[in-house]
Amino acid sequence: MPEDIIKNISTKNAKMIWTVAIIVMVIIVIAILNPLVIVNAGERGVVLNWGAVSDTILDEGIHLRVPVMQKVVKMDVKIQKEERGASASSKDLQIVTSKVAINYHLDTQKVNQLWQEVGYDYSNRIISPAIEEFVKKTTAYYTAEELITKREDIKNDLKLAITENLAKNNILVDDIFITSFDFSDGFNKAIEAKVTAEQNALKAKNDLERVKMEAEQKITRAKADAESIRIQAQAITQRGGKDYVQLQAIGKWDGKLPTSMIPAGSVPFLDVQY
Repeated sequence: MPEDIIKNISTKNAKMIWTVAIIVMVIIVIAILNPLVIVNAGERGVVLNWGAVSDTILDEGIHLRVPVMQKVVKMDVKIQKEERGASASSKDLQIVTSKVAINYHLDTQKVNQLWQEVGYDYSNRIISPAIEEFVKKTTAYYTAEELITKREDIKNDLKLAITENLAKNNILVDDIFITSFDFSDGFNKAIEAKVTAEQNALKAKNDLERVKMEAEQKITRAKADAESIRIQAQAITQRGGKDYVQLQAIGKWDGKLPTSMIPAGSVPFLDVQY
């Protein structure tokens, strides 16, 4: 009887061991084959069947794949930044060093085409050359001075050209920024001299306008004085000179009343009777 019990226990233990071993082997196989794929936020999954790009693009989340046969390549579709500098000649043959930055993202519906045609290295193979090429082309359309005064126009021209070019490779431009335009020392000094000359010319013009205005004011005052004298002279002529004496007395009076009596009739002060 004890031997039967021992055999039963041994049989149960053997079955348990085999069960555990099978479970472990299944876990190991699953881990090796990895049929589950997690596509994170801001990513898309490109499905490859035996290495060939398929039309299937996986959205964010957990997905099943066929082990060995299928492979999933994850592509970042979030907004990214690329900044590049380029030296070029302006329309008037000034050397200009520009730095341009763009914000872009991958076309979520065509990441499989981008992977098939370019792969991961689209920044160095597509974006950087496009920025350098169109910075040079656009710079050549403007003079050095226009590159400063027409910055918004240049930005719009660059954005249009780069957007059209990158869209052919399923890369979408969100915005573009011209972070700097640097010129030679000689050109910078010439610009400073021109600005100084313009400021001096404006100051001279303002001074001339001020002198003219002051002269016109003096002429106006002189005309007013002459008119006043003419009116006074006319009044004197009409009154036979009597008004002149009264006007002279008024003009010389200091506003103080006399402190002593003046004999009547000694000074013809005012005659208010008409």
